[in-house]
Amino acid sequence: MDLSSADVMALWITLKLALISTLALLLLCAPLAWWLAHTACRAKVLVEALVALPLVLPPTVMGFYLLVLLGPRGVVGGFLESVGIGHLAFSFTGLVIGSMLFSLPFVVQPLQNAFATAGGRVLEVAATLKASPFDRFVSIVLPLSRRGFLTAAVLSFAHSLGEFGMILMIGGNIPGRTQVASIAIYDHVEAMDYAAAHQLSIILVGASFILLLLVFALNRRFKVVSVV
Repeated sequence: MDLSSADVMALWITLKLALISTLALLLLCAPLAWWLAHTACRAKVLVEALVALPLVLPPTVMGFYLLVLLGPRGVVGGFLESVGIGHLAFSFTGLVIGSMLFSLPFVVQPLQNAFATAGGRVLEVAATLKASPFDRFVSIVLPLSRRGFLTAAVLSFAHSLGEFGMILMIGGNIPGRTQVASIAIYDHVEAMDYAAAHQLSIILVGASFILLLLVFALNRRFKVVSVV
C-alpha cells in the first residue's frame, strides 16, 4: 500500500479528531447521561429528543447551522473574533465541536442505559454507610458501568471515522488542516484516481469493521447496551 503524504496526513487528522472528540464526549456526557437515567423531570423527554436529533437530521443541515454559529458573523464566532481569538469555522477545533455534536447520541444513550442498571440496592447500602455521593459514583457506579463507557467510546470513535457532510460544512477541505480521510476519498474519486480512493477506503472499512466487531463481541458476552 503506497499512500501519499497528503493521504497519511488525512488519516492522522481523522484519527486525532475521532480520539479527541470521543474523550471529550465521554467526559462531558457522563453527567448528562446520569441525569437522564435517574431524573423524573418532565423536561427529560425534550432533552432526550435533542440528544437523539443527530440520528435523524441530515449532517449537512447540522453542519450548516454550526457554520453559521461558529463563523465570523455568528454569535459564537463573532464574539471570538471581537476578543481576538478568531472564529472556529474551517479549523480543527470547529471539526471537534461538530464531531462531538454529531456523535452525541452514540455516547449518551449507552451511558444512560449503563447508569440506569448500575447501583440500585448497592448504592442504598453505601449511602447508609455514609459514603459520599462522589465516593458512591467512583467506587460503585463507574466499575459497574465500565462496559457502557467502553461501548460508548467505540461507537463514538467508529462514527467519527466516517463522517463526511458535517465535516465538509464546518471544516471545509483544507489539506493538512481540516481534510479528513472521507473528504480525501471524495477528492480522489472526483480526480478519477480510484486506486488512491480504494487504499483509503479499505483502511476505513477495516478499522470500522474491527471496532463494530468489538462492540458486538462485548454486547454478546456482557449484554451491555443497545445502540439506539
